[in-house]
Amino acid sequence: MGVKCLCDQGLEKMKGSDTVTINALMIKRKAIELGADLVGIADLTRVEGLPTVPQGLLETYTHAVVIAVAISPDIFEQIVNEPTPLYLHHYLAANILLDDINLRLQREIIGNGFRALAIPASQVVDKVNWMGHISHKAMAKAAGLGWQGKSLLLVTPGYGPRVRLATLLTDAPFEPDPILTNRCGKCKNCQEACPASAIKGGSWEDHPQTREEALHFSRCVEKVNEDFAKRPEIGKPICGVCIKVCPWGKPKGK
Repeated sequence: MGVKCLCDQGLEKMKGSDTVTINALMIKRKAIELGADLVGIADLTRVEGLPTVPQGLLETYTHAVVIAVAISPDIFEQIVNEPTPLYLHHYLAANILLDDINLRLQREIIGNGFRALAIPASQVVDKVNWMGHISHKAMAKAAGLGWQGKSLLLVTPGYGPRVRLATLLTDAPFEPDPILTNRCGKCKNCQEACPASAIKGGSWEDHPQTREEALHFSRCVEKVNEDFAKRPEIGKPICGVCIKVCPWGKPKGK
């Protein structure tokens, strides 16, 4: 998949006595060259009020570069009602690739005179509310990569929810990408397939006001932590069932 559309502007900033120029399209192309399948730009005014750890994490930044790495749909075709060891491996490998790409983009942006902070692809830092430093799903939605489905996972037009995500915060004034509308419609595949009966099946044009509006979140947390994560062949709080059944991005004939 090609680089998502972004104005090919040059951004200039003084660094000592030199003028440093950074091209946002260049950053997107570099992300794709390094292995990202999707990349988009979010204006952080779109996510005002989004909880972060630590609180106020976004205050010194204005934009975010959000990248996605797709996981093969064949991995999910092997999932019936529980995660598989093969899915675990691809899940972990995708997270490693995302962090590597993010660190390289961070170095590129900093080297051109702007601030940048790579947020880990998968790191739980608040185990009470089960949160990372930031919601990559919310950031990806704000960057125009997709919409938040009834499962609250990001759903992309090309890959469905079969992606992993990472966010890079910056003060580089990139042009943001357009936001996509919710396209889940009346589909209830994820709700009906959820092994924890955690998905309520609500719908919204933008996003739910709270996580509990969309999910019985405690049911999901209990299932992945007290069941799947305790299986010797898994060992991580993952599932994949709702991802498998989503029709968006599903190969033809599946």
